[in-house]
Amino acid sequence: MPHFVDALRAEAEAAIAAMREAALRARQIHARAELMRHMLLTAHKVKSKPKAEAVEAVVTEWMKAWHLTRTDWPQLARQMEAFTAAFYDYANDPSDAADAALCDACSGLDAALANEATSLSDQMAWRSQCAHGWWDMVSPTPRDLPGRVDRDSVPVFKPGLPFWEVGCADMCK
Repeated sequence: MPHFVDALRAEAEAAIAAMREAALRARQIHARAELMRHMLLTAHKVKSKPKAEAVEAVVTEWMKAWHLTRTDWPQLARQMEAFTAAFYDYANDPSDAADAALCDACSGLDAALANEATSLSDQMAWRSQCAHGWWDMVSPTPRDLPGRVDRDSVPVFKPGLPFWEVGCADMCK
């Protein structure tokens, strides 16, 4: 039978490991969900425009929010446009078919980003002007990331709130 201190140390190490796994998973899911939320909000803003014009406007706004230009990732242009077009279609017709097409377009962009050894979640967390500060605490932005945004001065904590409750509105001021 382990002694009291040894048992506490083992329990703490197991709890920290579980917290680490949960934090990484939460950051991955939350960053992805925030991108989808932003994309849908932006698609709703332009849904009355012609599709080509709307897609161009959304992609331009997206790249600006990620501190990129359209020419920074030419190998991803087709998938980014298809992804954005799927959001435009969904904003205009939130049907099961449009939802399925959105999922397919997202899968295509996921695959293209995986070919670049990255993910939507990482890029959202590392590049977005509306990234939540706690994301960087869980998986820090690489210092050598081209177009890296300096977040060292971004507030991560807000007095009286757990760090996971400090949201985009607090980060994007």
